[in-house]
Amino acid sequence: MISPPGLDSECMVKTVNYQERDREIIDYETFQLPQTGWLRGPAPRTLARGEYFTCLGAAQTFGCFCAQPYPTLLAERLDLPVLNFGIAGAGPRFFLRFPAMLEYVNSGRFAILQVMSGRSEDNSFFDSGGRSQLVRRSDGKELEAVRAYRELLANESVERIQALVEETRQNWVQSFTNLLQAIQVPTILFWFSERSPDYEASYSERRPRRVFGKFPQLVNRAMVEQVKVAGDEYVECISARGMPQRLVSRLTGEHVRDNRYYPSPEMHADAADALHDASRKYADRISAAPGSGR
Repeated sequence: MISPPGLDSECMVKTVNYQERDREIIDYETFQLPQTGWLRGPAPRTLARGEYFTCLGAAQTFGCFCAQPYPTLLAERLDLPVLNFGIAGAGPRFFLRFPAMLEYVNSGRFAILQVMSGRSEDNSFFDSGGRSQLVRRSDGKELEAVRAYRELLANESVERIQALVEETRQNWVQSFTNLLQAIQVPTILFWFSERSPDYEASYSERRPRRVFGKFPQLVNRAMVEQVKVAGDEYVECISARGMPQRLVSRLTGEHVRDNRYYPSPEMHADAADALHDASRKYADRISAAPGSGR
């Protein structure tokens, strides 16, 4: 068992919040590794060096409202345990803040790295800490990303917003490249969305969602092309199957509400199908020297 340095517990707060928020609908089987915060379960049966794989990403990797997200489905198909580092609101910069996570990643057999949102990235207006909860540099106020950009769109020129978006995208590319370079095991870069990477931001309505696009917000094909060269494989899964998802209480069996944002169970099944061949290639490798580079 590897023993990395302790993780800052604040990075796992939203994982616990998911468990509390969604308790009536699903049990995420959250657990703690030694010296870490809370992670999505089920806990892997072993963390012997080279005897598991990891998945890094945001809520889509965590698997909100899904009993078996794609990391779990792949683990069953590959007969290889998985460590799910799906962290609420995470962007690539987030994982660079926690070397202990990367020690776990680099002690696994391979890694799947979700293409994460661009709104969880720094720029000259906001400090993100690699998350979608932004801190405005001018006054230190913390704002959720949609609200932060809504205020900018209401008060700044379109030209200034466009420049800020371009700055954010460049920073995202650099953060993502740095993260891929920090991962020393084979890495599959994974696009998982209802949309294609091919989209154009629209500023005419001055609405954040028109600027962002659907998850992963702000990320376009050019950005993906720049970062994927630093990985070993690139896989796309574009699916909206099963959306919106009807959510039912585990206690009463009654309809509670609909999920219109997080990937549905059907989408996770599509994701596992898309990832299977690339994952199998690395899962079947002899793991004599994990972490020794590509």
